Amino acid sequence: MGFLDGLMGNATEVSVEEIEQEFSPILGNNEHVERAFKVVRDMYIFTSGRLILIDKQGLTGKKVDYLSIPYRSISTFSVESAGHFDLESELTLWVSGRHDPIKKELKKGSDVVGIQKLLANKILK
Repeated sequence: MGFLDGLMGNATEVSVEEIEQEFSPILGNNEHVERAFKVVRDMYIFTSGRLILIDKQGLTGKKVDYLSIPYRSISTFSVESAGHFDLESELTLWVSGRHDPIKKELKKGSDVVGIQKLLANKILK
């Protein structure tokens, strides 16, 4: 991930194997990581059963907020692909119990089709 991408808030896809090993203590017994994205210190991880939003806080990043969203709680999603002049794509999720949608930026070149397919397979069962 480029430093400029991180400063602009763009997410870059990271290795599933690396993330699964790092976060194995918080994954369920039969849960596995399917896709993962990182923005500077923050991450969002798509697992077999949920979306985990990880927000590292403070100067040291020792305080961490884990938001776990079961796929069944996602009522609607939108994935906007990058255009010729856009630098990023955007993922928007509407989650039951939340008034405002959750929006995440994806780096240009991210697999937005793969993300849409993953969400469709998880949500539209």
